[in-house]
Amino acid sequence: MFPNSILGRPPFTPTHQPHNNFFALSPTLYSHQQLIDAQFNFQNVDLSRAVSLQPLTYGTVSPIQTSTSPLFRGRKRISDEKAFPLDGKRQRFHSPHQEPTIINQLVPLSGDRRYSMPPLFHTHYVPDIVRCVPPLREIPLLEPREITLPEAKDKLSQQILELFETCQQQASDLKKKELCRAQLQREIQLLFPQSRLFLVGSSLNGFGARSSDGDLCLVVKEEPVNQKTEARHILTLVHKHFCTRLSGYIERPQLIRAKVPIVKFRDKVSCVEFDLNVNNTVGIRNTFLLRTYAYLENRVRPLVLVIKKWASHHDINDASRGTLSSYSLVLMVLHYLQTLPEPILPSLQKIYPESFSTSVQLHLVHHAPCNVPPYLSKNESSLGELLLGFLKYYATEFDWNTQMISVREAKAIPRPDDMEWRNKYICVEEPFDGTNTARAVHEKQKFDMIKDQFLKSWQRLKNKRDLNSVLPLRAATLKR
Repeated sequence: MFPNSILGRPPFTPTHQPHNNFFALSPTLYSHQQLIDAQFNFQNVDLSRAVSLQPLTYGTVSPIQTSTSPLFRGRKRISDEKAFPLDGKRQRFHSPHQEPTIINQLVPLSGDRRYSMPPLFHTHYVPDIVRCVPPLREIPLLEPREITLPEAKDKLSQQILELFETCQQQASDLKKKELCRAQLQREIQLLFPQSRLFLVGSSLNGFGARSSDGDLCLVVKEEPVNQKTEARHILTLVHKHFCTRLSGYIERPQLIRAKVPIVKFRDKVSCVEFDLNVNNTVGIRNTFLLRTYAYLENRVRPLVLVIKKWASHHDINDASRGTLSSYSLVLMVLHYLQTLPEPILPSLQKIYPESFSTSVQLHLVHHAPCNVPPYLSKNESSLGELLLGFLKYYATEFDWNTQMISVREAKAIPRPDDMEWRNKYICVEEPFDGTNTARAVHEKQKFDMIKDQFLKSWQRLKNKRDLNSVLPLRAATLKR
């Protein structure tokens, strides 16, 4: 079920060909000479010799027509679009694989409202060709766990469920992102042959919407890299590669020199925006921690999605503009559900420390969601009551001045007295590395705006009990 290999398996086999196995390498830094080698690789990439391109077939989709570009032979749109299935009208780069990637179609059924915790990708294994990546060990795919959506007994709960079913990320959306990731991994391996590219964040953690961007983590070694020097240099090479070799398929690539530098770009085929970082491996770990919470209890995903939509509508869901990131919002929802008088969620890190430990190797973290059974809570609150309670909790009950939100501890804890937390407006603990995920909120004006929106929305929703009073459903549905 591993989602970040092309075939749904972990990217490396620990015991297979250790000399070519990234995760079996001893901890060494990328040396100056290795970076020079990567630059040399960039200047001498010739994909036509590295891989034999073949027409991509996707289900009943006809092969893409090719031209004679030296890197990627371009494609022509097939004139008869009726020959294509709904999600297959435009396809990515050519693939050396003859068999298509097939993904579980897990769209909820309208009748009994069921969704499941899936093994993300079902395929037959075909080995990577680029740079002779070693074959991957077969891992049995586990059966999905079916979960029935909560029953809606009131108007507000019904509105939340309908919004969730309309806007949640579909299997076809994930398929587009995975195809892009797989092809970009082959390209980047021309620069860094033993690297791996992981799809992380909302695309995989269960809280994605149809409009969610894609987050990618490029892992070049198992231990951390210096984000100010190594990561920037690596991303500079990747950025140049995107600009020169992939300009026909990637548009607007930008190198953002932030605390964790990223390359932002847009895939022209899927029209998905991506952020790519280097070795921010905590994102891989928290993706599967959040994925486990998402499918642990049937009210979690609908509640998180509507709160993300609400925050976006009120302009308090954009870390680049000094407000809350989606990740911080998800942690705030999980924290609220953990701290109810009758909790809806536990602390997974306390109950299953062996599954959610930083000592777990990256190629094994995808097993964690399969090892955790559903959580049976005695709390029978409806989705509408939980949404009201969430707004009230952060509007009137939570002490922003002295407390820190901790999903790891399943409670609000006192702020540590160090620079990471001192004089911060909002403190949300990252469950694995202990940093502040809400550090982007550094202006009092933005903090006051966030608090004010919680208070106003709670008062308005309490009086009207109509989701439209705080989130116009028509606009939210159209945006998806």
